[in-house]
Amino acid sequence: MKDESTLVVVAYHSGYGHTARLAESVRAGAASVDGTKAEPVSVDGITEEEWALLDAADAIVFGSPTYMGSASPEFHTFARDSVKRWQLQAWDGKLAAGFSNSGSKSGDKLHTLEYMALLAAQHGMLWVSLGLVSGWNSSTSDENALNRLGVWLGAAAASNIDEGPELMHDSDLRTAEHLGRRVAEQARRRHGVEMARALYEMKGDRTDERT
Repeated sequence: MKDESTLVVVAYHSGYGHTARLAESVRAGAASVDGTKAEPVSVDGITEEEWALLDAADAIVFGSPTYMGSASPEFHTFARDSVKRWQLQAWDGKLAAGFSNSGSKSGDKLHTLEYMALLAAQHGMLWVSLGLVSGWNSSTSDENALNRLGVWLGAAAASNIDEGPELMHDSDLRTAEHLGRRVAEQARRRHGVEMARALYEMKGDRTDERT
């Protein structure tokens, strides 16, 4: 039977450290779910061991800054290099999710998330949305609410281009943490169903032996 723990891998590229900080928030959120192992993989210079880690994952969360309306060139290279997995559909059935950061409040981050979702779809993966309503869209709400940028497809962050990652908005970090936790919870739920099915099939085999 499969190991009882589930593995969530955060596969990301970070240009100036902001996306790396988001990736750590996603990882921490996933790791907070009982029975979950969460590992980061920087796709810039990914190793064979890290490819193997992705292959073993129950869920992969993609992350990239948004540059000129899409993911970074380094993330695109990673996506291109995943073609060997695509040819074998090695990631078929895994969960997937995504997050992105840019300087502008919008910054066309949705296009980056859509690109990640399409990448996941080509691999046969199942996309996990953010699962949060918009947190900052009325006179009674404020920018400290979760999902302050009002994105549903994944976690989005906006960071001032003249400030370092240590000054990132707390709401964006907590939103990324929420995404990691949500992905891990979904992975655990699927894992529980698979374990129950395996036990049922084992009992069925034993019944057949007695007949």
